[in-house]
Amino acid sequence: MLELGFHTDAFTSSFWSFEQCLAWAQANRVHWIECGVIDGVSWIHGLGYHPHVALWEDPVLLRNKMDRYGVAFTQVDAAFPLSTPEGATLGLEYVLHTIPWARLAGCPRIDTTDDHTRPQGMTDREAMAQMRRVYSRILRTAEAYQVTVNIEPHGYYTTKPDFLEEMLSFVDSPYLRLNMDIGNVFIAGQDPVQFVERFRGKISHVHVKDVSASLAAEAQGELTGIGNSQCAIGEGLNAANVRRCVEMLAGYGYSGVLVIECEAQGGLIESSLAWMRRLVSEIETRGVGWDKTGARGS
Repeated sequence: MLELGFHTDAFTSSFWSFEQCLAWAQANRVHWIECGVIDGVSWIHGLGYHPHVALWEDPVLLRNKMDRYGVAFTQVDAAFPLSTPEGATLGLEYVLHTIPWARLAGCPRIDTTDDHTRPQGMTDREAMAQMRRVYSRILRTAEAYQVTVNIEPHGYYTTKPDFLEEMLSFVDSPYLRLNMDIGNVFIAGQDPVQFVERFRGKISHVHVKDVSASLAAEAQGELTGIGNSQCAIGEGLNAANVRRCVEMLAGYGYSGVLVIECEAQGGLIESSLAWMRRLVSEIETRGVGWDKTGARGS
């Protein structure tokens, strides 16, 4: 069964707190939420103007609060760029601190990625070797806590399918998987449908973003990712890819959460949620009459 969630980044520009995001989820009948984690303190978070959570917050008490809203974590975002020199130190510690917190918070997976450019002063092979060491260390802890570590296409290496395939084989573990991001793959100049087909056996979580015509004209093939869709999902150039990818995922047996990543202001996230609900309903109505390619079966 396909389920819908959202990333609290949607409300960053609104200066909402995490609890305000929980209230929005409850009001809109959304039961899955993703947010970023902060390893330390921040004035904007401490004053309640930031929609992520800090690792100093008690994860069990937070889980209890979320239960009262009828909302649970589908993933937490620990996506410090692990391909940078700092990724081997600060980034590694950040992820290692996040994993046990996520387990106590009832969160089954965390998100990781690389930087948007090749790290300065490093060759591709040196950067890949560093990330292999980092992920090998991360997976030791992830396996102990039984928390899935997802790699998201968001950077220089992860949006290139051959590099991504190598990264997903850094460690032979069922806890190293892929967070497919349909919008990032598209803005990076790749084909999201081909990504889904190639990596379908590794996908454990999905981010859904659309891309406006103006942004695509300006930046497609130049950027490796975007934080949020700046147009409602279903209204941009990536809408057909979103539809096809979700249909294919359903055909392949994906039964996880589709996380909406869309700017909230102007009602964009509500429009996106309505469009995604219609899409999921259509797919569920078609049922077995649709094959894994998204084409109608006989």
